[in-house]
Amino acid sequence: MNYPPKYHLDDNQDHLIEVIKAYPLATLISVDKNEPLVTHLPLIFENEKLIGHIDIYNPQAKLLKGNKEVTVIFSGPQCYISPSVYGTTQLPTWNYIKVHLKGTVQAIESNAALKQSLITMTEFLEAPDHKYILEPDNPRLNRNLNYIKMFEISITNWEGKFKLSQDKKPSDTKAARTQLIQANQESIKQFLDKVFI
Repeated sequence: MNYPPKYHLDDNQDHLIEVIKAYPLATLISVDKNEPLVTHLPLIFENEKLIGHIDIYNPQAKLLKGNKEVTVIFSGPQCYISPSVYGTTQLPTWNYIKVHLKGTVQAIESNAALKQSLITMTEFLEAPDHKYILEPDNPRLNRNLNYIKMFEISITNWEGKFKLSQDKKPSDTKAARTQLIQANQESIKQFLDKVFI
């Protein structure tokens, strides 16, 4: 049997790019001497590549050059699905959307490119309201350029894992979709009420 099942895989690259755009905080994984290094940072999809920035003191920064291989995970919405939401008898499950990418990474050494990339990323993340604009002459930006490294990832493998109760009856799949939407809206508020007072 193939795993994951084909009905949980989405090979439509446009769908995967939508996940990357909507949930740009990525998990970046490198391996150094058999030890995985993991960093969580936003990556922006631009010109068929992923663009990112990393603090020079992050141990992973030294691995983000020279066409080294990396794995990147983007996480979309997810939640527990209770059998109570279905119209038929089912077991509990967990639904989620993930995008797994593999690629090779290359450092971009130009401070001018880094500066423009930080401005472009801020513009993307501020959309659609653009309440803040990172100006090129911002003195704080200029002071911090020497502490940030820019890199780009050329994607070599795309994999979308969309586990959304596709193996159930259409009515149950729809109920699971509704539960995913409601759970994400409610659980964020409840979680923040517990940890951020």
